[in-house]
Amino acid sequence: MSKKILLSASKNQYKANMHCHSTYSDGKLAPEELKRIYKEKGYDILAITDHCVPKSHTELSESDFLLLTGYEAYIRPDKNGNYNAFAPEVHLNLFAKAPKNETLICYNKGYTKYIPADKHGELCRAGDERTREFTVEYINEFIDTAIKNGYLVSYNHPYWSMDSEERILSYKNLLTLELYNTGSYLANNLENAEMLYDKMLQHGIRLGCHAGDDNHNSKPLDSPYIDSFMFYTMILADKLEYSSVINALEEKNFYASSGPRINEISLTEDSEGTVTVHVECSPVSKFFMYFGSKAPKHVRLPKGECVTSFDFPLHKDAKYFRISVYDEDGNVANSRGFFRDEWQ
Repeated sequence: MSKKILLSASKNQYKANMHCHSTYSDGKLAPEELKRIYKEKGYDILAITDHCVPKSHTELSESDFLLLTGYEAYIRPDKNGNYNAFAPEVHLNLFAKAPKNETLICYNKGYTKYIPADKHGELCRAGDERTREFTVEYINEFIDTAIKNGYLVSYNHPYWSMDSEERILSYKNLLTLELYNTGSYLANNLENAEMLYDKMLQHGIRLGCHAGDDNHNSKPLDSPYIDSFMFYTMILADKLEYSSVINALEEKNFYASSGPRINEISLTEDSEGTVTVHVECSPVSKFFMYFGSKAPKHVRLPKGECVTSFDFPLHKDAKYFRISVYDEDGNVANSRGFFRDEWQ
């Protein structure tokens, strides 16, 4: 094997919040203000994903800041879509492949409370409009309909949603799993989906992992409860242009972070057939390679010591691997899972 690059240092990396709510649903800030605060914080991309309000904000895009079109869909056990804090539900972010795609998938009046009643007849709608069913079959039908109508689909905040692992493992054609969610993490201190992500990879489910704020901005930006700027997604794209970023998402060229940067992941094979994973990154003090084993590879450096590259031999029986790195402040970055046929 010549050197196989899975995450390339030659790609531009763009900082993105892929989960955000505005005054079009239950957020407290208008899209213009959200753009301003995220741009000031060094972000390059913002997806405003209001609850069942598909809305393009690309008129706010500039050469150095991109708005992605999308919305957050949800499915609940209650036939009218009513919220129950003790019941499971499913939330999906739908990211539009075309910037002006505002199609509402599987219209249901109970789920469109943020759209004025006199505007429902103007909606671009697609898919079966029957009562939403909280079943694996219906959710897969919903995902499939979204994909057929030009969306990429992510599964959001699995801990908060209280959905069962068995059900989640049965969902098909998801692009990515929301590994961390700022709003949920602040509320429950448990919104870490790494274990679930590994279980999905072990079942051969090929999807990326990302992170987002899920911000509603009900508190001031200097409040300890502010739900912005903690977890984000780094997208590796050729250009900061809509089609280029969507292409990077489709190819799963992104990773989740709260601070560290992963610059390169590559593999080499020696004359004896041992494959070595090489990682280049910002300074980190703790790093792991997960590959479906009870004993992942890991290194913890003494206090005050950091490295910017490291190597792990890859077990011959590994069907996949993923990388997780931590800086001295405990911030984390996680790559997606890479499967054997991607490096052989």
